[in-house]
Amino acid sequence: MRIEEIWARRRFVFMDGAMGTELQKRGLQPGQKPELAALEMPQTLTAIHAEYAAAGAELLLANTFGANARKLAGSGHTVAEVVAASIACAKQAAAPCGALVGLDIGPLGELLAPAGTLPFADACTAFAEIVRAGAAAGADFVFVETMTDLYELKAAVLAAKENSALPVFTSMSFEANGRTFTGCTVESYAVTAAGLGADAVGINCSLGPQEILPFAQRLCRTVPAGVPVFVKPNAGLPNLDGSYDLTAEEFARQMQAYAATGVSLLGGCCGTTPAYIAALRAAFAVQTPAQKIPLRRSCLCTPVRFVEVDGITVVGERINPTGKKRLQQALREGDSAYPCAQAVAQAEAGAEVLDVNAGLPGIDEAAVLERLVCELQAVTDLPLQLDSSDPAALERALRVYNGKPIVNSVNGEQKTLDAILPLCKKYGAAVVGLTLDEHGIPDDAEGRLAIARRIVAATDAAGIPREDVYIDCLTLTASAQQEGAAQTLQALTRCKRELGVRTVLGVSNISFGLPCRGYLNTTFLTMAMAAGLDLAIMNPNTPEMMAAVRAYRVLTAQDPQSAAYVQAYANVQLQTQAVAAVPAAPQNAPSGDALFEAVRRGLQDEARAAAEAALRTQQPLAVVNTSLIPALDAVGDGFEKGTVFLPQLLQAATAAQAAFEAVKAAIAAQGQPGGAGKGKIVLATVQGDVHDIGKNIVRVILENYGYDVLDLGRDVPPERVVEAVRATGARLVGLSALMTTTVPNMKATIDALHEAGLPCQVWVGGAVLTPAYAKQIGADFYCKDAKASADLAKAILG
Repeated sequence: MRIEEIWARRRFVFMDGAMGTELQKRGLQPGQKPELAALEMPQTLTAIHAEYAAAGAELLLANTFGANARKLAGSGHTVAEVVAASIACAKQAAAPCGALVGLDIGPLGELLAPAGTLPFADACTAFAEIVRAGAAAGADFVFVETMTDLYELKAAVLAAKENSALPVFTSMSFEANGRTFTGCTVESYAVTAAGLGADAVGINCSLGPQEILPFAQRLCRTVPAGVPVFVKPNAGLPNLDGSYDLTAEEFARQMQAYAATGVSLLGGCCGTTPAYIAALRAAFAVQTPAQKIPLRRSCLCTPVRFVEVDGITVVGERINPTGKKRLQQALREGDSAYPCAQAVAQAEAGAEVLDVNAGLPGIDEAAVLERLVCELQAVTDLPLQLDSSDPAALERALRVYNGKPIVNSVNGEQKTLDAILPLCKKYGAAVVGLTLDEHGIPDDAEGRLAIARRIVAATDAAGIPREDVYIDCLTLTASAQQEGAAQTLQALTRCKRELGVRTVLGVSNISFGLPCRGYLNTTFLTMAMAAGLDLAIMNPNTPEMMAAVRAYRVLTAQDPQSAAYVQAYANVQLQTQAVAAVPAAPQNAPSGDALFEAVRRGLQDEARAAAEAALRTQQPLAVVNTSLIPALDAVGDGFEKGTVFLPQLLQAATAAQAAFEAVKAAIAAQGQPGGAGKGKIVLATVQGDVHDIGKNIVRVILENYGYDVLDLGRDVPPERVVEAVRATGARLVGLSALMTTTVPNMKATIDALHEAGLPCQVWVGGAVLTPAYAKQIGADFYCKDAKASADLAKAILG
């Protein structure tokens, strides 16, 4: 049987349930690696698979969730050994009933750069090793699951697609706020995974059936029609005795709500057993999945920002070296600070997408564009328009881009279409098509429309949907071709109406060579919007042009209740009056303000320079207390309110760290000991658990607040925590656990600290924990994230 045969049945397909808790119930010891079960307890593992198959599971996942080189380090076994043995056990159990076996791939356990330290290329390599082993061992499909970082999911999907011909399923885990741990939205996940070629897209873990339901509905509205959607919820939250909140019957009853959503594959995650799958199959045996009817919409995204192009959308044009000497200098010198500052400024001015161009004679465009993409997505959450006609440059930039970008551009030349469209298809990018070819730009609208038809025919043939095609009918300067403006607008309207595509224009080209360019640019922009323009490539820092965009949105009902317009302009007169009334700022205020803003924006080089400037007029601790700490507090408050997400939080922490280095140097120069000395904290991921991403984030934030943090790492036995607290005198201890099977070790560590009589307080955190559960295991506090941990440290230690 093949995956294609399962899809053809047009009925619900059943997947298996939890593996870790089943292994634990059957003899897996604390500290024993679950991934080695196929080598150390093969009969037990095979029996679990067989029970799931007997319960009705048609898709079994091999016990390879953590079978990567990083997690197997020190085990004495290779990835190939573990994967082959695990798939063999699952195959043996699947054979009698004809079930298919998937190569299960979980997170690597390290956060990818820029939020973490693991390079994207290294992640791809690690996943590729697993995929090759799985394909060689006879896996029927690849199942990438429990991902919280969209970048890591992309690395896994690319590895699967490039190293095997197996179908690829993808699954992410969402929190109750509808975002993953790193802030990824359901929609960004859906379009990115489907764009990369995932054969099925779903959600698993973290939450129960009722909580996942609204996210699954959003997934079904976003994933393309031909891509199935699945869910594998938890059986609620774990109790101290290892049981879960929902019984098998309650689980199956709550899952009934999925029958009408368009979801067509069902299974379970943490806490579910073969009995849950049997109940699920009985409940859905006579039902047929509802037809999934996704919305066809034009969109671009980063993990945390989903931009739907429905009406006029502003593309910032300032990261393009043409005519910009300062940017040219920065690109030649490898100076990332300047383009990053331009990105942040454009975002704050109202840009929704950023054009990125590295086409400059004498530089390695491919290398520079790749570096720019990596640096820009560290400081902004806006989608990028990758502006190049060089296939090599686009290949490298598309590969490292996190989300769904737009490529600018192809044209009517066949060789260009042949070189670039396959890249757009492989990486799931939208594409701009310029209405020119080897004969140049046609003078009239009819000629440009003819080229647009050729481009659209090519994108159709490449499998790129029309909602991802943006035609640029080309703005010609009015000083040279005055009648060209009308032809451009006429062609734009016809392309949109007759071809069903989106449109884009470089607006500012209209005024080249003429005085008072802003008048022409704004007027032409308004005419283009009325003609049906979707993407306006323009300078968002020009107030009159942004005013035209905001006003147009009000008058065309694209700005409900004029909310965005009011937010932008309600206090304009008040601000104007206030300028004259405010007394002059103190001499040292600009430096302090600059430092606050640099940290808030996550600009590392600017933060270091601003700190050095502030230190010329202020004492080191004054700089810390008046600028650095308030900036971190402001970012932390945004994180708590859901307006700032994990990547920005970490970027702000990195910027603050750069500033702290300058502060430490100033303290050392004064002959004082370094460090803020606010208090000692011990952190650890408990014994048996190798997941330390959350704990590492907490460490970074705490260190930037000036606390002395001793990080004991992961898989830490209780006695080592006790020894560290006794040696350091730490008054605060943070314990982390992600796996349900290791939560008992968290309790054991807390008990050991209490038995030792150490005067410390303990807080705990992790995806499987709740405040009530933390209290049950004896913790003093529960912190849901890094911001809450920092607030606790301030309350306890000052």
